[in-house]
Amino acid sequence: MSDRPYCLPAEWAPQSGVLLTWPHADSDWRPLLAAVEPVFVRIAAEVARREDVVIVCNDAALAGRVRGLLTDAGVDPGRVRLHVAASQDTWARDHGPITVVRRGCPLLLDFRFDGWGGKYPAQLDDQISRTLHTLGAFELAAMASVDLVLEGGSIESDGEGTLLTTRRCLLSAGRGGRSQAELEHQLIALFGLDRVLWLEHGQLEGDDTDSHIDTLARFTDPQTIAYQGCDDRGDPHFAELQAMADELGRLRTLAGAPYRLVRLPWPRACHAAPGAPGRRLPASYANFLIVNGAVLVPTYADPADERALASLAACFPGRELVGIDCRTVIEQGGSLHCLTMQLPAHLSLGPGTA
Repeated sequence: MSDRPYCLPAEWAPQSGVLLTWPHADSDWRPLLAAVEPVFVRIAAEVARREDVVIVCNDAALAGRVRGLLTDAGVDPGRVRLHVAASQDTWARDHGPITVVRRGCPLLLDFRFDGWGGKYPAQLDDQISRTLHTLGAFELAAMASVDLVLEGGSIESDGEGTLLTTRRCLLSAGRGGRSQAELEHQLIALFGLDRVLWLEHGQLEGDDTDSHIDTLARFTDPQTIAYQGCDDRGDPHFAELQAMADELGRLRTLAGAPYRLVRLPWPRACHAAPGAPGRRLPASYANFLIVNGAVLVPTYADPADERALASLAACFPGRELVGIDCRTVIEQGGSLHCLTMQLPAHLSLGPGTA
């Protein structure tokens, strides 16, 4: 993070913890629950090796179950903070709070979450951040409600005043239909930015988010962007992702230099399980999570997995690269980063209440 008095930290900045919202039987995860819970256990275990994990549970019974699952997996209970809050889904990246730091003090921004432009019910998820704050999950940190639909997966910060996002998402009618100039002014004020970089291209089949940036292109340091490439000319994504790559090549850092671009390999097409035949799923290696000392990378039992890990390892010297099989997660349209929200080190975390 730079010396600016107020900013949106980059994800690689030190963290106090990571937020997860656990799946349950009264959600769309019901038919996949037995398969997806081990993925959540693995994510929680990897996070807890390095920092705290804050877990939202739909009710007290689920909190007890989660505690047992993590104990059986050997997770340090001192790293786990369980809280009860009603939920409809698990995408903490989009319903969780976004933390800015002002003169060393954290401020939690609670944006409106409407199920990606009203595509899915989200009234309960929209209340999770406020419920956690009321429960003392963030100790004495202030929280401000922002009357703006904005998901954490739609923005990417370099921690030094630049935000990367997509027009297709932030300017969509479901996000309020604001003009680019109006929204850019608001984002600069909210996050203490110098500028916003907008991408016109980039879209994955099966993505309900209207092109969240965290499935497409990610800062790995202030001069480097890792992005999802497509090297199969016969794939429907080829032209769109090539156009996005061309756009990225035209972007410049604040110092006026071109970004170092790291092209991530293209996984084979993943399709939905029987019951939704033919539906393609949005598998992306760009949906990685940076935590203290490590990078958790989604994998898809694909030959490209190892190349993706190697490419990202070169971007994060000194951090351990950990692959996590996310084939079950993308059955519901997201991946690893979508499930998580990092909590910066400036934020003190309260004890669990469940």
